[in-house]
Amino acid sequence: MNKRLLHLYSLKFNPFSPQMPDEAMWNTPQIQSFCWRIEHQIGEGGFALILGETGVGKSVAMRILAGHLGGLRDLCVGTLTRPQAKIADFYRELGHLFGVPLCPHNRWNSSKALREKWLAHIESAVHRPVLLIDEAQEMNSLVLSELRLLASADLDSRSILTIILAGDGRLATRLEEPELLPVASRIRTRLCLEALTPKQLYECLSHLLKGAGNPKLLSTSLQQTLCEHAAGNLRLLMNMANDLLAAACQQERELIDEKLYFEVFALDPKPTRKS
Repeated sequence: MNKRLLHLYSLKFNPFSPQMPDEAMWNTPQIQSFCWRIEHQIGEGGFALILGETGVGKSVAMRILAGHLGGLRDLCVGTLTRPQAKIADFYRELGHLFGVPLCPHNRWNSSKALREKWLAHIESAVHRPVLLIDEAQEMNSLVLSELRLLASADLDSRSILTIILAGDGRLATRLEEPELLPVASRIRTRLCLEALTPKQLYECLSHLLKGAGNPKLLSTSLQQTLCEHAAGNLRLLMNMANDLLAAACQQERELIDEKLYFEVFALDPKPTRKS
């Protein structure tokens, strides 16, 4: 959305875009509690898990957590961008994230270099380094097992890395498989996100509109309608609201209300049956 159209609706940013500023995101008490627990877990390391179906806010929770951890002094945080990678590329990315030159085909030397870097960080900063992995249901089982072994020291009595996995129901199912039970048993902190109620969606929508600088961008009745038709899915709510904003921008409408909603999302008329 260009600046002219943002000016048209007195907006600081598009409140329905995934690229909204971190400080504008809707932070629930549930996510705040999870961030607090992770902050206290990073002194001991280990696995943590964010679970939820598509569109309920897992990635938003990860962004909020990353921002929270970023405010802690002397904490090293890395975000894995290719969870689907095989072991060689997995090591390459870890080396890039933590500033360790690695030879991916020499896994023993690579794991040794990474562990020495993490141990040195623990000695100087107390905190365990943190690795964030979104879309973790895409991870190769061998990579997950390798990560478990990398993060373990002193005959599995000590964790030298804090790993936060986020994924949908497929991740929960995979963690029940025999080869991944050792990973599942090491998960210390969990955040389970579920479909939101219309009231919660309305709170989120109101928060975003206020943060964007125009709490009256959408009429009250339209906000209620959107929240009732979003099926508890935050992403669906944002997509519908963004479609309405785009349509209003195209037509340069001053008011975004239910009339526009029915125009944009009107069902195709059923064909009449010929007698």
